Amino acid sequence: MTDQTQSWAERTVPVPPDMHRPASDPFTDAPDHYDDDPTRLNFQRGRATVAPRAQRHHDGDDEIAPHEPTGTGWPDSPPPPPAVPFSVQLRRGREWGVLGLVFSFVCWGIWALSDGGSFLGSFLTYVVTLIVAVGLFALARLVGRLVLERQLHRMRRSARGSYLIVGAFLIAVGIAYLSQTGWVVDVWVWIKSNFY
Repeated sequence: MTDQTQSWAERTVPVPPDMHRPASDPFTDAPDHYDDDPTRLNFQRGRATVAPRAQRHHDGDDEIAPHEPTGTGWPDSPPPPPAVPFSVQLRRGREWGVLGLVFSFVCWGIWALSDGGSFLGSFLTYVVTLIVAVGLFALARLVGRLVLERQLHRMRRSARGSYLIVGAFLIAVGIAYLSQTGWVVDVWVWIKSNFY
């Protein structure tokens, strides 16, 4: 075996000259050419010999049923997956929306308790936030229907993308509530000044 640390050019093995015979010239070395004109070759048509097929006996047991065209594609292609019902689509991926909802609710509660204002005004602020989140979810579903289903002809199996968008929105809202809370901002400034 050759040494693997050598370059590829050093690892090549010379081949003896008798291994490679030079290619013959079809005009001079051909046994069936015209003597008067070496450019004209005497080609002859022929047929290759083919072994006959073995005879199969059809008893009727091993016959294959003829293919019946159905117009649905290739005969062996799998059927398209069934459509997912709308209620099942809405259940898939909802954990992302719930995560954003819980985070924003906790952050809103911290802000509402430390604000010192009226609880009713704080509650209405959070209700408006939830209405905007529901509208954002509906808009994301509508855009998904127009783009994915109608333009790209893809079937949606879940509402995961819409829930991700709503969850990110609610987390951003929760961070906005925390940034308006005085003692949370003071704690963040203290952590940032001591550890960064």
